[in-house]
Amino acid sequence: MSDFPSPDELFARPFFFVGIGGSGMLPLAQILKGRGCTVAGSDRSFDQGRTPEKFAALESQGFELHPQDGSGIVSGDQIVVASAAIEDSVPEIQQANDLGCLRVTRAELNSILFNTSGAGLAVAGTSGKSTVTGMLGWILEATGRAPTIMNGAVMKNFVSPQRPFASAVVGSQSLYVSEVDESDGSIALYGPAVGILLNVSLDHKSMAELRQLFGDYLSRSRISVINADDEEALALLPRAKEVITFGIDQEKAQIGIVPGSIAEGPVRQAAMVVDRHDGGQYALRLNMPGRHNLSNALAAIAGAAAAGVPIAEAVDALAGFEGLARRFDIVGVTHAAITVIDDFGHNPEKCAATLRTLRAHPGRVIAFFQPHGYGPLRQMGAELAQTFADVLDAEDRVILSDPVYYGGTVDRSEGSERIVRLITEAGGQADHIPSRKDIEDQLVSAARPGDRIVIMGARDDTLSEFARRVFKRLS
Repeated sequence: MSDFPSPDELFARPFFFVGIGGSGMLPLAQILKGRGCTVAGSDRSFDQGRTPEKFAALESQGFELHPQDGSGIVSGDQIVVASAAIEDSVPEIQQANDLGCLRVTRAELNSILFNTSGAGLAVAGTSGKSTVTGMLGWILEATGRAPTIMNGAVMKNFVSPQRPFASAVVGSQSLYVSEVDESDGSIALYGPAVGILLNVSLDHKSMAELRQLFGDYLSRSRISVINADDEEALALLPRAKEVITFGIDQEKAQIGIVPGSIAEGPVRQAAMVVDRHDGGQYALRLNMPGRHNLSNALAAIAGAAAAGVPIAEAVDALAGFEGLARRFDIVGVTHAAITVIDDFGHNPEKCAATLRTLRAHPGRVIAFFQPHGYGPLRQMGAELAQTFADVLDAEDRVILSDPVYYGGTVDRSEGSERIVRLITEAGGQADHIPSRKDIEDQLVSAARPGDRIVIMGARDDTLSEFARRVFKRLS
């Protein structure tokens, strides 16, 4: 990025976001707007009339929205923020090229904001990044540190009528909390003061590539915070300079859980956190179920400790953490005790964490899963199928739709039918139903008292609307 203007020059210019409603784009647009920049954008979903409430909220906050036809790019002075994967045939990119606009990716822009802050706190790993970013951001906010937070999910603690899609918080420039992404390799752009590593498992890249990316990340971090329960993450500890470890099971973890202290329920849990530096113990109450969320809480506590927050204060703050939209988000419970849950699970580890949390309590599970793309499905389809077959019981059911597809040249020759076949061969119950309306009808007709219906998938905000519609019909 040596050809980029200085940050002061960069942020003095107007920005145009291609795909401004995307989970990675929207928080960055909000941060720039909050810092006084001129921000406009376009989005295919805006043109197609999907999630109109999101774009109405953006317009009410002063964002100028344009059709995705190139008409919003009018000056070579504009900085065009677009995915690295976006094709040159998109009208905005054609117009930007014609006008000679500077083009930056989402990750490049975020890394400039991150690296020029007083201290950047990064959250990395295959799963749990958004939740830990929200938890860590909330701890820093609740303890008076006024962080800026860049997240890929809406953080319920920061939602207001004026900001219903609060995936970012504009605080001071002294602390910048952000999830950082390994899937596109952009994690290499960040130089963290605190670098948290949650886990290392198969997602978009091979394990060899992931080990290299995450190891390099730890070597660039001034203080590394590593999950000692994750073998792959712990194996990278020698790459770190200064380390704080956390873990539920690993007895040598510096921040851990007192054995036998975990009390679990279907929607919340409690445990005693132990600081093995001095033996101090602190009562944690967490309004989220699941062992993975207990691990996420330890990661946030350890990350906050690395930033100077006393453990007692961090533990107290998490009692007020309200969670994230689409992260085991309970839409409602009907009179017949049918629970509908909206969840972001899309890779094997995320899906397994959600399904294990559901299986830990009574009731049949009916999982609707929408793969988040044809490419990822080819990469991890066999592991996904094995996850559904292994974690769910014989009574449980899985319904798969076709993968998310919004256009472009991606190879669509291999879809959800293969995954259904693999689940069935492994002893599970699965069906492929292409039509969203047919899926809705099937979920409603199949539901029995006590069932848990979970709507799973990424890259599609309409899944939340779908979950609410299913709940409404069941009610």
